[in-house]
Amino acid sequence: MTETKQLYEQMPEEESAYKPLKELNLLDDFLFDVTTMDLDACKIIIELSLGMTLKSIKWKEGQKVVHNLPGKRGIRMDFCVEDGEGNFIDVEMQKRNEGNIPKRTRFYQALADAPILKSGEKGFDNLPPSYMVIICGFDLYHRGKYRYTFEHRCKEVPGLCLGDECRKIILNTKGRNDEEVDRTLVDFLHYVENSREEELSEDCDIRLKHLHNKIAQIKLSDEMEAAYMRTEEWERLIEEKGQKRGEKAGQEKERIRIICTNLQKGRSAEDIADFLGEDAEEIGKLCHIAGEFAPEYDVEKIYSRLKNT
Repeated sequence: MTETKQLYEQMPEEESAYKPLKELNLLDDFLFDVTTMDLDACKIIIELSLGMTLKSIKWKEGQKVVHNLPGKRGIRMDFCVEDGEGNFIDVEMQKRNEGNIPKRTRFYQALADAPILKSGEKGFDNLPPSYMVIICGFDLYHRGKYRYTFEHRCKEVPGLCLGDECRKIILNTKGRNDEEVDRTLVDFLHYVENSREEELSEDCDIRLKHLHNKIAQIKLSDEMEAAYMRTEEWERLIEEKGQKRGEKAGQEKERIRIICTNLQKGRSAEDIADFLGEDAEEIGKLCHIAGEFAPEYDVEKIYSRLKNT
């Protein structure tokens, strides 16, 4: 299993306490990451988010992690697929408001489109229609809407669309306009925030029941429980030792320690970069330096060499 938990997300103090796997909600990174390894679960999430029915979807190969030019920031998508009509769909989960989401969608869209066209290809007709869906556990625009849909439109001519076939949809689990949207969306977003059987009504959409059954199986899995415990332990080490040292060096040493632990388990630099959500070239250089101190992987010596390089 490819573990995709982001290790360096800063959590508010009241949310940093350990929660058992069975108490996680779809808003939580680990449960969302594991759930969306299942293509059928991804299909259900897209259909409930966008209010559409898809004939089929397939993974968009090679685009979950998109690297930029050397030294420039890349992106790592939660999951991205292509439907039977050729539409590109990227879905992201955002539990807390930690940054400029509108500009994040701009950056993600640019890098997601970049690999599609080949060098020397004329025209832009091969760029597929795209949907970028951000499911938020907060109301980004404070308007009480469950769904905010954005398209590029002309300011001077009402109703005139730019025609770039790019839609960005911001969903809000704390919406209040129940009478304006389909109940299926409301039930889904409430379930995202509270992923428990008691949150499901008897007459809710059958697809939501299927999604819950998949999540219930994950919460009962010993394998998933073990993977979750490892992730929680790594986060705890980073947080505790970083705070104890009270300096950037402490956090960097914990980062090196985690990378070395993965190297000792035989994982490649590319797999470690994917796991950490970091640039593969940078992690590759660090792994090369760490390799000079194998098999003991002395963190202090690696850190010292890294500082002098």
